[in-house]
Amino acid sequence: MPELVGPGPSSQLPRPIRRHSPQEVPSPPELANADVPMRIWLDDGDSAIDLIDALALSPFAMGTEPWSRTSSLERVLPDAPLMPKTGSLIRVAVENGREARLMRGEGWTLRVIRYRSRSATISVTAVTEELAQSVIDEVAKDAEEPMPPSDHVNMGFWWHNSHSGHRSVRPITSPSWADIERNYSRTVNSQASRLMRITPGEVTGRLVLLHGPPGTGKTTLLRTLAREWQEWCQVDCVLDPERLFNDPGYLMEVAVGYDSGSGDDDKRRWRLLVLEDCDELIRAGAKEATGQGLSRLLNLTDGLLGQGRDVLVAITTNEDLARLHPAVVRPGRCLAQVEVGSLSPDEAARWLGTSEGVGNSGATLAELFALREGRELPQRETAETTGLYL
Repeated sequence: MPELVGPGPSSQLPRPIRRHSPQEVPSPPELANADVPMRIWLDDGDSAIDLIDALALSPFAMGTEPWSRTSSLERVLPDAPLMPKTGSLIRVAVENGREARLMRGEGWTLRVIRYRSRSATISVTAVTEELAQSVIDEVAKDAEEPMPPSDHVNMGFWWHNSHSGHRSVRPITSPSWADIERNYSRTVNSQASRLMRITPGEVTGRLVLLHGPPGTGKTTLLRTLAREWQEWCQVDCVLDPERLFNDPGYLMEVAVGYDSGSGDDDKRRWRLLVLEDCDELIRAGAKEATGQGLSRLLNLTDGLLGQGRDVLVAITTNEDLARLHPAVVRPGRCLAQVEVGSLSPDEAARWLGTSEGVGNSGATLAELFALREGRELPQRETAETTGLYL
């Protein structure tokens, strides 16, 4: 067990660890007996979970359990114990939507962190590699929900917590393009159909731009795109795009990404980063309003940052095309540039089955759903201000 001490003079620092030449690196059995001192300094910024993290690592640092394995789980069942049948519960800490547990058994130490998002991280140190893996396997067995039905697709969600970027995977409902193409005007339908059929060999530009008023179905198009591209492209939604382009470290973490594929170069998947409602980032005055944000976005799509990475960026905005920064819409930068607008009066009447309630300017998709459900529509100005998102 490590020695716990408070802040003190430099004389209390642990003695330096002897560094070995390549010929002197100890084998695992020797490592188990290596004299690796460990001390922990605690202050007001440390939490109980931080202490559990340190205690979980101490057998590995001291060399008594020189093998370590870590696994991440998604969609953890609420009643999943995430505990092996044997062993003792040593510590439990709960804070800010996280629960950390520390367990010990014969030859192993287990740390489990469960998150409010229903994901979990399992870390095990053990006296042998086989024992570490067996504990991981036992804890993770039957802990996750079965795969979602075929009308769902897995999507990653990125956000930045107090320390670094975090990615969680969630199944989302995703209709096929054949099921929703009637929800869009003839012009949008033609452009979107080409986008849905694109293959990796046909990728030219790296930016997918969907612009138009609220309630016209831009988000629905992206959900469907995730389904139509699922064989070759992993889709991640960035929940805090304003921070993404203002924090170079976070941007690098997301740009390098998390590949859910096999790691085989022949099967390497593209990645699509979804940024919703990024009006301030790409409008004409973005350079003055967001500083380096626009420059970093452009660098990700066709600059040095994007080189060697199969990354696409999809942006939705309510801005009119004429109000967007010319560098964003220049020829060659966009893989697709789709203006998603209202259905014409004839198209809206055909979708609804009646012309009643359809104005002379047509209707948005959100308005058509409201009419079909018998709800009274707000004034168009209110709809454009508050949004009716789909």
